[in-house]
Amino acid sequence: MSSLLVRPQEPDSQGRILEVTPESAGWGHVGFRVHKLAKGEKISWQTGDREECVVLLTGRATIASGKEQWENIGDRMDVFEKKRPYAVYLPNDVSCGVEALTDLEVAVCSAPGKGSYKARLIGPDQIASTTRGEGSNVRHVHDILPETEDADGLLVVEVYTPAGNWSSYPPHKHDEDNLPHESQLEETYYHLLNPAQGFALHRVYTDDRSLDETMAVEHGNCVLVPRGYHPVGAPHGYELYYLNVMAGPKRVWKFHNDPDHEWMLDAR
Repeated sequence: MSSLLVRPQEPDSQGRILEVTPESAGWGHVGFRVHKLAKGEKISWQTGDREECVVLLTGRATIASGKEQWENIGDRMDVFEKKRPYAVYLPNDVSCGVEALTDLEVAVCSAPGKGSYKARLIGPDQIASTTRGEGSNVRHVHDILPETEDADGLLVVEVYTPAGNWSSYPPHKHDEDNLPHESQLEETYYHLLNPAQGFALHRVYTDDRSLDETMAVEHGNCVLVPRGYHPVGAPHGYELYYLNVMAGPKRVWKFHNDPDHEWMLDAR
């Protein structure tokens, strides 16, 4: 089994079904986990030395941190409703509590924190919605925590790839600290499919092919991108959603296209 593919497990006492830590991934920045809670369940934790972005994938919740409380947030019952989500930004060294007001799926994205910013709600009206690409390269993007918004290291975005289309394409990478040309960012992809029995293809490869893996990803799988190019394809009949988390030494997203495939950008 690929070391880059993380599959969901049965929920633990905190409803956690999937977790990636810097230690488990073998890198230094990105953390990611998913909790599934039934209506009425509550969980809590401390952010420790990490800043977090808590994204409500589906369902409604009340989220509290210190004296702050955001009540009855979330109006997306299925990610494929394509509504922009609710999220909460949390700095390091604070508490967080989540109460599920409906059945709930929540993602917790994290990176090392410096305590530069206060906890805040990120509402749908604060999230830009854009479309990238053309033809079979079209995908639709919600920028949850882009580099234009305050955070120490985190970048968070969700993407919808229509059935039969490609995403993160032409293949690009961001694994060298070579600004202004390229930034070094680790990345996770949390994949969901519609219908859920589907699959997508995710390749991660480097120029010298020292890393070259192609994975069939299923509903609820997470793919690690420590380095290299990382295109994703959605087969006919299956729409693909993924939640991306990125972080690295500098909070800048600057990518480099695979020169073998960059020609298609000039052919448009």
